[in-house]
Amino acid sequence: MSEIQRLDARHADALLRFERDNRAYFARWVPDRGDAYFAGSAERHTALLAEQATGRCHFHVLVDDDGAVLGRFNLVDVADGSAELGFRVAEWACGRGVATDGVRRVIGLARDAYGLRRLVASAARDNAGSLGVLRHTGFSAVGAVLLDGRPGVRHVRELGCDEAGPPIG
Repeated sequence: MSEIQRLDARHADALLRFERDNRAYFARWVPDRGDAYFAGSAERHTALLAEQATGRCHFHVLVDDDGAVLGRFNLVDVADGSAELGFRVAEWACGRGVATDGVRRVIGLARDAYGLRRLVASAARDNAGSLGVLRHTGFSAVGAVLLDGRPGVRHVRELGCDEAGPPIG
């Protein structure tokens, strides 16, 4: 069983392990974070928590029963009832519905806990997995974007207050 949790100090080691274990896999889809990202992980984690405390972003991890991180699901650039969704899941968990489940849970949090009315998300055109997750979770393609020089697709998901929410937790 997995649980979506708001990022906090107790996740630092598990999150670093998740990022290290999946570094090469993630680099196939997004630019590598570089060695400095891993060397400064403790300071970076503290900075993320401070940023989250401002309300401009909401960071989440999907963890298993042992506390291992299965994925990250982040809402950033929160303003005027809207936020940008970003997500990544462990390579071994791909194709098992983990990303779709995590995105559905974060959609529920965005609407019910954070009062958001709209999410935007982008994925590279060659990232069939992420594009599929966005389609399966109710996002609609709205246009083309460049993502670090790669062609991508921008998506939007309206969060209606009368919409039945996905199970949270």
